[in-house]
Amino acid sequence: MKAYEIVSNGGVDALALNERPDPKPGPGEVLVRVRASSINYRDLATVEAPVPRGIPYPRIPNSDGAGDVVEVGPGVTRWKAGDKVCGCFFQGWIDGDITPEIMGRALGGTIDGMLAEYRVLGEGGLVAMPEHLTFEEASTLPCAALTAWVSLVHRGGV
Repeated sequence: MKAYEIVSNGGVDALALNERPDPKPGPGEVLVRVRASSINYRDLATVEAPVPRGIPYPRIPNSDGAGDVVEVGPGVTRWKAGDKVCGCFFQGWIDGDITPEIMGRALGGTIDGMLAEYRVLGEGGLVAMPEHLTFEEASTLPCAALTAWVSLVHRGGV
């Protein structure tokens, strides 16, 4: 599969389009064909300055993306082939306060992100894509929507 990778501290112009092995889902994992990936401010900052963020090379950037389920691994019951999904920014964060462990599961930062043809994500690291949105529209939601939710619900008490 093809994936863009951060391979140096050279910024956006230094992103490399490379080949990686085709991923396969393991137990509790889902293989997603990424149809669209958006870039937000955090993603741009990660690409532009990976060294201060401790980003190892190579790293697939972008925290947000939408696609369709291609295959599910053993034990997956929530998703099936053909489901339209978005990846969750912090893999494995369902609720509660943020912890260092959860911070270590940030797409496009501490773990590979969504700027690839395919991604394997945990069964709980996906949400259903709103049916009325295109892949491109839905790909803008995960980080932005989570930020808005935290602002309104967690901080604002709405």
